[in-house]
Formats: sequence, C-alpha cells, structure tokens
Amino acid sequence: MNITTCQFCRKPFATLGGKICPACMEQIDKDFITIRDYIDEHKHSNIDLISEETEVPRNIIMHLIKEGRLIIDSPAGDGGGYLFCEVCKKPINTGRMCDDCKKTISSKIDNTVSSHSHKPREASGGGQSLKGSARLGQK
Repeated sequence: MNITTCQFCRKPFATLGGKICPACMEQIDKDFITIRDYIDEHKHSNIDLISEETEVPRNIIMHLIKEGRLIIDSPAGDGGGYLFCEVCKKPINTGRMCDDCKKTISSKIDNTVSSHSHKPREASGGGQSLKGSARLGQK
C-alpha cells in the first residue's frame, strides 16, 4: 500500500492505486446523485448552470463526465465545447477519448498482445518453453 495525495482535497491517504481518498469518493458519489436528480428535471442545462444550481463544483462535474458517469447532451455532438479527446483533441461528449482513438488504441493493444502470445518464452531455470496469451478486456 502506498501513501498518495488526494487529487481533490490534497490530503494524504493510503491507496492501492486510486487517486481519490475515500472521503472525497463518498462526496463525489453524493454529488453524482444530486446532479442526476437535477438533470432529470432540467434536461438541457449546461455545466455552469448545473454547478451553480446544485452547488457542486465544476471540477467535480468534469470529473464525472471524464469518468463516463455523465454525458454532455449537445445537439451537435461536440460536447458543448467543454470536453476534448486527450489524443486527437476532437470534441467529445463523455470519457477521455473519442471513439476513433479508442478503436485505434484497442487495435494496437490487440496486435501487441497477439504478437507476443505467439512467441514462446524461455522459463527461468528450466529452459522450458511457455506458451500462452493474455487478452485485455474492452470496455
């Protein structure tokens, strides 16, 4: 277990790899419910209005969008100018990457995994060939 600093409250906490402390994660989950309920009543609100009306900080709303828990409803499908693919900078509605970049990266991973799975590896000590493959799941 490592000690890291929470990306929201900046307090140190013990983690197995997460970047958000348990207290902030609990608050984010509560904020998500608040936002979800607000959006149910006000379908086409923008991020700034949602933040103002719910008193949920804008950075929390953006975190939830990047996490894929919220989707920006934009008629043009351009994310309303709030969110961009981290690879190609194309506007997106949710997540961190556009569909094209996700497909490209997934394809590269599949090719790498399949090329490595066909090459026998030498086991340490015995000189035996080990064959096998690891397949990464797609989300």
